[in-house]
Amino acid sequence: MSAVTVIGGDDEALAVAAGLAAGFREGATERDALRRLPHAEVERLSASGLLGVTVPEEFGGADVRTETLAEIFRLLATADASLAQIPQSHFVYVGVLRRQGTREQLKFFFGEVLDGRRFGNAQSEAGTKHVQDIRTRLVRRPDGTYVLDGVKHYSTGALFAHWIPVLARAGDDTLHVAYVPRDAPGLTVVDDWDGMGQRTTASGTVRLESVPVPADRVLPHHLTFQGPQLHGAVAQLLHAAIDAGIASGALAEAVEFVRTKSRPWFESGFDTAAEDPLLIQRFGELAIQVRAADALLAAAARSVDTARADLTDDSAAEASIAVAAAKVTAAKAAVEVGSALFEVSGTRAALDSLGLHRHWRDARTHTLHDPARWKVQHIGRHVLNGTRPPRHGLL
Repeated sequence: MSAVTVIGGDDEALAVAAGLAAGFREGATERDALRRLPHAEVERLSASGLLGVTVPEEFGGADVRTETLAEIFRLLATADASLAQIPQSHFVYVGVLRRQGTREQLKFFFGEVLDGRRFGNAQSEAGTKHVQDIRTRLVRRPDGTYVLDGVKHYSTGALFAHWIPVLARAGDDTLHVAYVPRDAPGLTVVDDWDGMGQRTTASGTVRLESVPVPADRVLPHHLTFQGPQLHGAVAQLLHAAIDAGIASGALAEAVEFVRTKSRPWFESGFDTAAEDPLLIQRFGELAIQVRAADALLAAAARSVDTARADLTDDSAAEASIAVAAAKVTAAKAAVEVGSALFEVSGTRAALDSLGLHRHWRDARTHTLHDPARWKVQHIGRHVLNGTRPPRHGLL
């Protein structure tokens, strides 16, 4: 592994993210078209130090604001939404450690993170009753260690990870997270993701067959939801940032295409497509959507930071509602701008060789992660009746 930079603060983190995004933009279309997994790019991400920016200061990290973290993800997603999604679970499970880790666990794992080690995820399962129906089992042995058995799907980041946090149920049916080394005996990562979008996230299958887990690698995740919490808000905020980034990236691509490649419609009477008043109107409408998504994303991130400074049932609820509003808006913008790219650019934009469809495919795939309609329900209940949203990891 290359030497890893330790980032010192928010401004440095944003500058590093912007530089990485510029580099990741080059080759993004080719990676998508060939489904070339971004191993080299992920190594650059680790070496940059960005993966350690939420480590608390007392353990050597920058502990950046949530607003900064959201902007990092948005910047990366403007360039390559797959690359932006790969570290999403990494930051979620750094957050799990912050809430439930013992002092010794924090010292060990935060050291790993600052050294560039990556967390993947093994949480979702297929064929169960619903997303919260977790059937992977964590069984305690007589000597106090554990063993894991189960099958996970949509395991974004696992193929690139050094550690794979596994969501499992213990003997009393409570949720725990086991942090398992990528090369642990009995653990297999299968590269079988074949989604139409987010093609290079390698969100495949993780198989766990009698995987041994030391006791000090297990955290009681169920305790997270027994009081006011920001676990779901932060996880959803990062998804919203990815959607906002997709929308911004698609708009930028449309602008460049119309300025440099599109022909004016003959009825417009103008020499260039960029002078067409109907196109100008449409670009104005799309820009408003992107600005709204970006503004709500930033506002939601600030709400999370406010709640973290004084965590109560009410502040946590306000953060979750703010994030839900940002997620709904960003998801809609990503899908609509990704589609409108072709509307404003014309027939040539549909050429498969140009790869402009990756923005819409990424948006359409990523926004399926969890239904926006339920977020709208929770927003409505909160506004109309003062009902706090439920405590779970998807809100």
